[in-house]
Amino acid sequence: MTTAAQPTQQQYAVGSLVHARGREWVVLPDSTPELLVLRPLGGADDDVAGILPALEQVVPATFAPPAPSDLGDQQAAGLLRTALRIGFRSGAGPFRSLASVSVDPRPYQLVPLLMALRQDTVRLLIADDVGIGKTVEAGLIAAELLAQGDARGLVVLCSPALAEQWRAELYGKFGVDARLVLPSTIGRLLRETPYGQSVFRPDGAYVVSTDFIKSPRHREDFLKNCPDLVIVDEAHSCVADTAIGASARTSQQRYSLLRALADRADRHLLLVTATPHSGKEEPFRRLLGLLDDRLATVSFDTEAGRRLLAEYFVQRRRADIRDDFGDGAHFPSSRDTAESPYTLHRDYKKLLDEVLAYARETVRAADGALQQRQRWWSTLALLRTLSSSPAAAVQSLNTRAGVEEADSPEEADRTGERTVSDPADSEGAESADAVPGTRLPAAAETSDGPDEIPEHDASEHEDTAEDDEEKARLIAMAEAARKLEGPTRDTKLKKLIATVTDLLDDGYRPIVFCRYIATADYVAKHLAKALNKKGTEHPVAIASVTGELSPDQRVTRIAELTGADEDGNPPAERRVLVATDCLSEGVNLQESFDAVVHYDLAWNPTRHEQREGRVDRFGQRTDVVKALTLYGADNPVDGIVLNVLLRKHERIRRVTGVSVPVPQESESAMQAVFEGLILRGEKTAYEQEGLFPQEEAAAAEQLEIAWQSSAEREKRNRSRYAQHRIKKDEVAAEVAEVRAALGTGEEVRDFTRRALTALRGMPAPTKQGGFTVHTDALPLGLRDAVSAALGPRHPCPVVFHDAPSAPRGEAALTRTDPVVAATARFVLDAALDDADKIPQWQRPARRCGVVRTKAVDRRTTLLLVRHRFRLHLPTRDGSVREQLAEDARVVAFRGSATAPQWLPEDEALALLDARAAQNTDPTFAAGRISEILAALHTVLMPELRVHSADLGKKLEASHHRVRTASRARLAGLKVVPQGDPDVLGVYHYLPAPTIPQGADA
Repeated sequence: MTTAAQPTQQQYAVGSLVHARGREWVVLPDSTPELLVLRPLGGADDDVAGILPALEQVVPATFAPPAPSDLGDQQAAGLLRTALRIGFRSGAGPFRSLASVSVDPRPYQLVPLLMALRQDTVRLLIADDVGIGKTVEAGLIAAELLAQGDARGLVVLCSPALAEQWRAELYGKFGVDARLVLPSTIGRLLRETPYGQSVFRPDGAYVVSTDFIKSPRHREDFLKNCPDLVIVDEAHSCVADTAIGASARTSQQRYSLLRALADRADRHLLLVTATPHSGKEEPFRRLLGLLDDRLATVSFDTEAGRRLLAEYFVQRRRADIRDDFGDGAHFPSSRDTAESPYTLHRDYKKLLDEVLAYARETVRAADGALQQRQRWWSTLALLRTLSSSPAAAVQSLNTRAGVEEADSPEEADRTGERTVSDPADSEGAESADAVPGTRLPAAAETSDGPDEIPEHDASEHEDTAEDDEEKARLIAMAEAARKLEGPTRDTKLKKLIATVTDLLDDGYRPIVFCRYIATADYVAKHLAKALNKKGTEHPVAIASVTGELSPDQRVTRIAELTGADEDGNPPAERRVLVATDCLSEGVNLQESFDAVVHYDLAWNPTRHEQREGRVDRFGQRTDVVKALTLYGADNPVDGIVLNVLLRKHERIRRVTGVSVPVPQESESAMQAVFEGLILRGEKTAYEQEGLFPQEEAAAAEQLEIAWQSSAEREKRNRSRYAQHRIKKDEVAAEVAEVRAALGTGEEVRDFTRRALTALRGMPAPTKQGGFTVHTDALPLGLRDAVSAALGPRHPCPVVFHDAPSAPRGEAALTRTDPVVAATARFVLDAALDDADKIPQWQRPARRCGVVRTKAVDRRTTLLLVRHRFRLHLPTRDGSVREQLAEDARVVAFRGSATAPQWLPEDEALALLDARAAQNTDPTFAAGRISEILAALHTVLMPELRVHSADLGKKLEASHHRVRTASRARLAGLKVVPQGDPDVLGVYHYLPAPTIPQGADA
């Protein structure tokens, strides 16, 4: 780098180079003559500084060309190029954020982003199927709006169970440090907020519990100070329904909050859900109406209606992605599902029959419809806990809590459905893994009203005696259930132990899903005992995660199971996670597990799909995932659930190709069949489908008809609502531009391995696909940077992990991971610094090279060039925002530097893979580089300026393409080269001499 004497009253142009504080900087757009806003040359936005020229010396600078003696090979050229691109955090293309995010988005994931950039105010419903990556798609949009300045702040509305996951995703993948606003955090946040001010700021980033913030106490403050970008997770749960009851009131309050947010026309709103359409048109229309009022009423049978919907709605299945983008590599190729029956032990079957008899007697003896419904749900809860595990049954029998009090049979049914059945939404999963109890009949319940008083004390005594008798009966059943614990009499547990053992032996890492906390703890305890007997050659790590843990405690528990320990030892290869449905949504488990065992049948097929979706999703590296369902072959409760719900759901999904929620008729059908089992005591033949008694068979048949109709309607809707506005070729063009500027994930992985090998880190592969590096052998500066990134107590060696989100103590092989970025920064700085100051082995990248190779037949020269551009980006309010961006490209020419014949870009890039055929004399090589550098300013630089101008036009055209639907956003859009490009590297290729035929080698 060279400097000049400081001029008087210097006005520095945006993008120009200056020297201050002992280093070189780039002048940014916000600079004034009085205050220069500077970014270190090649640095990140975090390093931006303000300098007052009146108080500190600032002089113009120019980028120094390479020294002819700084020689390396073609690998050194590739390392320098990749190190340079990894360092970029502000690319010049239309996607301003992609240089700063730690995900390499798949082409299909850019479709919602392209849709968003074609709107002035972003309003989208992202409804891709489970496991496709909706969180990434929403995060890409949010990161882009923030990077472009179209949004100042961000808030994510979600359930408390998903809040920590959202916060981790935003920070780990998109660099957004969001604050958690939950009942458990609001006290601390209020204490940290100055008196009289709001916890929320329009330019802040937050992850907020929807149900917490919808309350009157916080709602108005939130609406007043809410950021201008809102993401709503599980948006379908916020659509008001016409039903009554507590659940409907909650939904209505959520909808009211969203409606108030959407009423501000300039607010960006992203709705995210895998189930936008429950089969009812009205809630779906309400959801769409939040995006644009016209969508609430427009006919989608018309071309105009479908075109309007296509601007706001994207919904794709995995098959759509394979068909449209040919992108199936990041998903498992198949899901191997199977049912695994077991037969109850005779003692277990005896207790089940006794409980059935008790249930029948209790419900029949009820006085009035209300009491009957309450007892009905309580006995059903008892049957379900006994089908789950002896531990859950013991707790249920001892608790005797029953369902909540109700004022009407209808309210009792709604409460029972919520606590005994399986709600599909995350809120239900959060609150449903505690064991409900049976409900003892009380004296007050047998009276006709609160004013009726028994005439004789004897009746009171008789009621008490009946209570004592029933209590003794329950205690006896609880004791019988307790004696069933363990694999000897609990054949379901015995079957699980054998199933898990087989999965582990086949190399799988399973998640065992249970319905109740008591069951999960019971299963985890006995699995640990059975799989880790004394002398076991291959011990198994086992952990249990239930609703008793807070969301962040769940994440910690999983990290302890799947990550390296405090001493740096790698995670256990043989591991099992036992969980309740608190983990059936939101938490990404595909990187650490690849099989699911349904220990307890879910009473909602959507819940089964959610469980399996934890491992069968984007990023799963196991080609075939497994899903096994355990059921009691002689347990009538399991038989009803299998035949009425699960098997029918699977059959319809296979026939129609779509998975749809259970229709409203499911509850009545289930109740009809259970009533046949409990009230009339029929021996339901569930081993073969369709053999229910006549009344129950009719209800089940009506359910299947309604279900089939819903599936066909969903199939038609998916075709009708398909997103065809964004074409595959459009996305491919933008992906190619991004990767040309920033590189691919594979390039980052290859660079990291090569650089650390050259720097004596001795990389060694791991079974997970990454590699380890011995940091104590690295140069001191890089070793310190690694410690700063991972903490001073980071394990040695460091494990580099191929997944975007690396476990604790590991580094992710992504361009923005702090350890990878530190490696790139070290390589780049070492190459650009004075070669005399640094040991040669610490400079794996060199700025020059002369290579004899068979890849060329004439002398050819490759230049590594850094361009700077000033971006003029129109905003929504009509103004123009200026930003400075960088881009690195390679250019090449044949022949001499004084008469170059310039090559196409693809031929230039191919030279990076050329291999040396023989050594080159250093003196000869230095002479060749000197000849090229002599022509740099007179011949080559004018052509490089033309390259800069052409690249600027190409980038400007790319900006126009992604904004083509918004003419107002195109006015004033420019991409202008700033100053001369920097020549970082010069690499000269000579044909390898040919050996005459017949001569000795």
